[in-house]
Amino acid sequence: MQTPTPVGSLSSDQADLKDMTRRLALDRYAPHAQAWDRDYAHFPDEERQVLADLDLLGIALPEEYGGSGRPLVDALIVIEELAKATPLAAFPVFEAATGPARVIELCGTEEQKAEHLPPVVQGRKTIAVAISEPDAGSAATDATVRGRVEGDELVISGTKRWCSGAGYAEQYLVYLRLGPEKGAAGLGAVLVDRDAEQLSFGEQEHLMGHRGVGSADMFFDDVRVPIERLIIPQGGFKHLFSVFSIERLGNATMSLALAQAALDRSARYVQERKQFGRAIAEFQMVQGTLADMIMQVDAARLLVHRAATNAGHGVPIPREASIAKCFSNETAKRVTDMAIQLHGGYGYSAEYDVERMHRDAHGWALAGGTPNMQRIRIASDYLERRFDQRS
Repeated sequence: MQTPTPVGSLSSDQADLKDMTRRLALDRYAPHAQAWDRDYAHFPDEERQVLADLDLLGIALPEEYGGSGRPLVDALIVIEELAKATPLAAFPVFEAATGPARVIELCGTEEQKAEHLPPVVQGRKTIAVAISEPDAGSAATDATVRGRVEGDELVISGTKRWCSGAGYAEQYLVYLRLGPEKGAAGLGAVLVDRDAEQLSFGEQEHLMGHRGVGSADMFFDDVRVPIERLIIPQGGFKHLFSVFSIERLGNATMSLALAQAALDRSARYVQERKQFGRAIAEFQMVQGTLADMIMQVDAARLLVHRAATNAGHGVPIPREASIAKCFSNETAKRVTDMAIQLHGGYGYSAEYDVERMHRDAHGWALAGGTPNMQRIRIASDYLERRFDQRS
């Protein structure tokens, strides 16, 4: 089955990139997908180094820091191909090309970029993001983790929750409250090392999906970091969240990959599986289900690549990013559910992988701002009105 191309035609360079990544994913990572999921295995560090050696971790980061300086859409092509085999293989590229490293690139000082981006490109570290707290999930501006300045250090106290990669990533971009002002006005972000003194991690969560990515509470007991690690000063939260639109497209692409992989497996299965003496693909109900899956996946890809193409090397239009994330998240849930139905009893078996894809699809919908939160952003932007969720 042929995957549709993104908006417009792929350049020869993009086609080569897509083909190289697809072969890498199928040959090197797809054979391990089931075992990694079953064992909650973390993506091996040596495999992250393979991605670095192929220049995939720095694909969207500037050349002056060792990256390739390619546009965002190229990074999404790579993420999709890797994630179709297993999201674990795509996660290091997701973090480097659409995650906290991009915040440092677009918001950090020259000194911060020169210090922190080359190790990401070289595969020596991954930077994860720590936003959510026990009482601050969708309401991110309710964050209570605090940072106070003492001399040339920032002292951090409080608890973070649902940090993807917690305990595994070498560094964390921590959203925290830097002043007494309520809401976004008092917030900023600081970079913290995994081995910082007085930083500890809770037990690894056993989640429905996202197995192997890692998720744990983070406890800051007066953790001290140099003030030079302050990436976003107080009052810069709005700018920080505009850059977060890049992460939303990375998230949308992870969902798109799951939907496409489920569609591909279903298309093969319905032509091989026989009932009543013929392939089930010959039954109209099966054809209708498959057509719905195809349309939804195609539409999701168009929305993702529209936003990425318009972003170029910069930040996506927030509404376009939210539309792409919301639609792709829900497409992944629907399409993987239909894949299970087309596979019948086999779809409920771990052997056929579609049940794993369905579990992972729900995780990506929850991460990075739920579909319902995206709907609020979409309507607010379209109407040019701000809706206060507290009233």
